[in-house]
Amino acid sequence: MTGQTTTGAGSAAKILDVAERLVQVRGFNGFSYADVAGELGVTKASLHYHYPGKAELGEALINRYATRFAEALLTIDAECADVPAKLAAYAGVYAGVLREQRMCLCGMLAADYETLPPAMRAAVVRFFDENGVWLEQVLEQGTIDGTVHHEGSARDAAQLIISTLEGAMLVARPYGDPERFQSAAARLLANLTAASRDGAASA
Repeated sequence: MTGQTTTGAGSAAKILDVAERLVQVRGFNGFSYADVAGELGVTKASLHYHYPGKAELGEALINRYATRFAEALLTIDAECADVPAKLAAYAGVYAGVLREQRMCLCGMLAADYETLPPAMRAAVVRFFDENGVWLEQVLEQGTIDGTVHHEGSARDAAQLIISTLEGAMLVARPYGDPERFQSAAARLLANLTAASRDGAASA
């Protein structure tokens, strides 16, 4: 009912749910408190009760998204037996977002980076850094066991993976074709494992 008061953790989560989708579709500068309030059927004052301003809302969005992404990485570590499988599952996280006709939250925020409040900027960078650290560790393990090969350092390769996947999402978006992303991701992962396969075959 329009005008109802929104209180409690459950309502705060609903606010984040709506705002997250809006950011993933429109970008941070493409929605307002009025948009969120309208979808929830509440007043803007109800939103301010939980998040005093859009900056606070944005920071909460990133923190929650980063936490969920970290949980997804823990699941990958637990369920995937080898490095190629972990990398494929990592790309699959991005693919799942794109199939929902959304973009990576922090990828969208990176496009708005210059207009974001300082705390949000720091949170976006932290998200990519944390992903980079995880990928770097995975790639280092793959180098040790001979399942992946890359030019340069594991850190450089980790950054390449993130940049390629984020960029592939952006390019696939206007076409409405997730297969474009899947093709780019598959080629990226194949390049990381092809050299190791070739080396094993010639040994």
